[in-house]
Amino acid sequence: MQGLPSLGTQAAILGFGEGAGMAFGKKDNDQQQPQQQMAPPPAAGPAPQESVGGGIPPAAMERVRRLAALEQQDKSAFTSDLSVSEFLLVHKLGFDAVGYVMGTSIYHIGFQAQRWGQSMELEVLSSAMYHARSLAVERMRSEAHALGADGIVGVKLQIQRYAWQEGELEFIAQGTAIRARQPNPSYKLQDGGPFTSDLSGQDFYTLVRAGHFPRAFVFGACVYHVAHQGIRQSMKMVGRNMEMPQFTEAAYTARELAMTRMENEANRFGADGIVGVRTEVSAHIWGEHASEFLALGTGVISSPESGMPEPNLTLSLDN
Repeated sequence: MQGLPSLGTQAAILGFGEGAGMAFGKKDNDQQQPQQQMAPPPAAGPAPQESVGGGIPPAAMERVRRLAALEQQDKSAFTSDLSVSEFLLVHKLGFDAVGYVMGTSIYHIGFQAQRWGQSMELEVLSSAMYHARSLAVERMRSEAHALGADGIVGVKLQIQRYAWQEGELEFIAQGTAIRARQPNPSYKLQDGGPFTSDLSGQDFYTLVRAGHFPRAFVFGACVYHVAHQGIRQSMKMVGRNMEMPQFTEAAYTARELAMTRMENEANRFGADGIVGVRTEVSAHIWGEHASEFLALGTGVISSPESGMPEPNLTLSLDN
């Protein structure tokens, strides 16, 4: 499998162009196709797509419209999941919180045959897990864009199971949309939409002060079936300490696939690197021998113009 579709490819479904690097600190790829620009929200209130399959669901649309209208009148109370310390540090950088945003997708996970004695990637399931998360992230971006945000910080991804259907999972992306008090188009992605980052407010503050800037919350997924052991193999292990090579190799391979796909995502967004990388392993609904290996992080770019000079201590000689 050469890799799952990019987040930017899935974004096109929801009205975004393909994500790429910001205007400063990274040269543009000469081979990239011209990108569709996201239209800014109108002054009278936002009007992104409303259908569930193509954008923000109607209920969320009403909330976003109401918040945007109140903000135009300077009567809105922002919502945020930032802690007090995070909020103050983000504000100190010159950004205001404009609203708590989220995206969700309830996705039916299909079936793929597994070979009992062979370790293999379940490509159909890998694609489904990636696509479902992409839908949630892009709907979250749509909400933030409708509020006129430059970016989203503190992004969290979670999966929720419900009792009504065994094979269905809800994928949720959520975070706090922020907007710069001094407008700077380079904060946004080339599609005109907001950047995303799973960095905390403290880490976002430290990153920007050091001359870097987040581009996109990136991830890679791989659902992998680990082969069962035969009876003879199991009997040989009784009472012995020994490595299980086929399990080790399978876990190693699955993590490498997830990491590579995450790195490819960062490259598509024009990032210089990825910070805050972590890997997670979950069985979800597939049983003991099929697990999802997920790699996540924030793609960042070097940006000298976003750095802030360190304060200098000055001693007064006046009495």
